[in-house]
Amino acid sequence: MGTQESDERAGGGTGRRALLGAAVLGAGGAVLGLSGTARAAGNGQGGGQGDGHGGGHRGGLGDLPVPTVIGHRGASGYRPEHTFGSYELALDMGADIVEAGDLVPTRDGHLVCRHEPEIGGTTDVADHPEFADRRRTKSLDGVDTTGWFTEDFTLAELKTLRATERIPANRPHNTLYDGRWEIPTFEEVLRWQNEQTRRRGRQVWIYPELKHPTYFRGLGLAAEERLARLLRKYGKDRANSPVVIQSFEPTSIQRMSRLVGNPLAVLLSDADTRPWDFVETGDPRTTADLVTPRGLKEIASYAQGIGPTLDLIVPKDADGRLTEPTALVRDAHRAGLVLHPYTMRNENPFLPAEFRKGGDPDAYGDAFGAFRAYFATGIDGIFTDNPDTGVLAREDFVNG
Repeated sequence: MGTQESDERAGGGTGRRALLGAAVLGAGGAVLGLSGTARAAGNGQGGGQGDGHGGGHRGGLGDLPVPTVIGHRGASGYRPEHTFGSYELALDMGADIVEAGDLVPTRDGHLVCRHEPEIGGTTDVADHPEFADRRRTKSLDGVDTTGWFTEDFTLAELKTLRATERIPANRPHNTLYDGRWEIPTFEEVLRWQNEQTRRRGRQVWIYPELKHPTYFRGLGLAAEERLARLLRKYGKDRANSPVVIQSFEPTSIQRMSRLVGNPLAVLLSDADTRPWDFVETGDPRTTADLVTPRGLKEIASYAQGIGPTLDLIVPKDADGRLTEPTALVRDAHRAGLVLHPYTMRNENPFLPAEFRKGGDPDAYGDAFGAFRAYFATGIDGIFTDNPDTGVLAREDFVNG
């Protein structure tokens, strides 16, 4: 998930909307007995079995339970994010989908999995004197950013680095695992997905994100075409393939809709922000325009879902407490879109104020209460750093 997070910062028609919308809610909701949520989001659309291809997965997203629990960068509440250790733990904890891959390119054109192209905060690159001269300041989507950037490294060079915990102040326990895992490529993730599917006896789903695609296109490292080639190579480029693609840039998702048949989702940041591709092209619209019925209808013409920040679902007041839900869930479902908002975390600083317990930044608050409040809005799934908590919260919710 992208830098827009508040705490950090020709295909694509009705058939695929039905796959990601009605199918995920129809089959998954029935399995869990989630009749109210399924009715709210199903939109009366049928079908959802896809084209019978896509890596041998027949049922598409309809095989997944609702609300869907998505492991945010794996199980990043317990392991350094975007590592195979984090991804596998998410599966062990019961995540339905793993966000395996915030995709950024290397200098020699490989897609690797990092939260951002700047890797000073997620690897031990600062401890490598041979790369000291690579540190520089760049404008990343209009923000001056200093550090080390993937596009200045070959894949072989990146493979000498090891992942570290990104927010050690909140997760000091995760620093135990600093240095254990290398940076995975997305091609390695696709092979890992196949291996995990065989080993676990169930289809493993992944949810990669294209990071800063306009920025990288400007560097001659266009990510969409690279991603499409890999998906085609592994036979995972179809409507019912177990790979959902997301981006904060709507035009990037439009481009992907012409390249592959996969389910697609547009990520949405705070209401007053503008996607960077809109800034670059002079499109004056903000996220607030995109979440209107008209904006959602346009998104539904090329994508099947949206990934809004949770504040677009239920805003907070000046004290950080939840207020009344907006109309976004209803309006998105009317447009045929599924909602997978981000991001639920167990630690106090990331929870609405009424669910915090004490002031310790790495102590857990009442995460179950927060999950329950968000599930009650009718969302179709949620990104979480703590998949085990999400799975238990869903069990509580659907069982009343």
